[in-house]
Amino acid sequence: MNGTDNSRSWLRSALLVTLAATVFGCAKSKDELEQYIAEVKARPAGPVEPLPIMKTFETFIYAAHGLREPFAPINADDADSSQAATTAGVGPRPIRDRRKEELERFPLDSLDMVGTLGAEDGNTYGLVKDPEGVVHRVLANNYLGQNDGRITGIFEDRIELVQLISDGSGSWEEQPISIALDDE
Repeated sequence: MNGTDNSRSWLRSALLVTLAATVFGCAKSKDELEQYIAEVKARPAGPVEPLPIMKTFETFIYAAHGLREPFAPINADDADSSQAATTAGVGPRPIRDRRKEELERFPLDSLDMVGTLGAEDGNTYGLVKDPEGVVHRVLANNYLGQNDGRITGIFEDRIELVQLISDGSGSWEEQPISIALDDE
């Protein structure tokens, strides 16, 4: 038992010495830190950069309050708009209350003609593949694309159709276009 008591007392002594050295070491470094802070505070301050010069901008007075709003519907009372209103009712127009067909969800340039199919009833069907890879059967007077494109003719090498394009003033123009057979 004497050996274990001896080693325990030696261990206690070593711990006390280590603890004392740590406390004294911290006290010394604290004094050094305070001295360094005092030196930094005693240094003369450097020059302060001047504030940047603010740019002055030329003011603009908006004087178009009396003019027609560019995004408001055209009013028939306006002299310029009376001509546009009369031409807006003339010519082709999209049929707004018709049910949209499946291939009108896709832009026309994303549709590919992949062939034709002749039927016993004498009709020629066009085969059109959509971007999702589904092949659809179409006839004349079916609609394709997002611009009210109506099929006017189906041939072995192409599908012809007429799109309605808005001119921005309420009028519509027919634009003939065709989808060629995809040879891939």
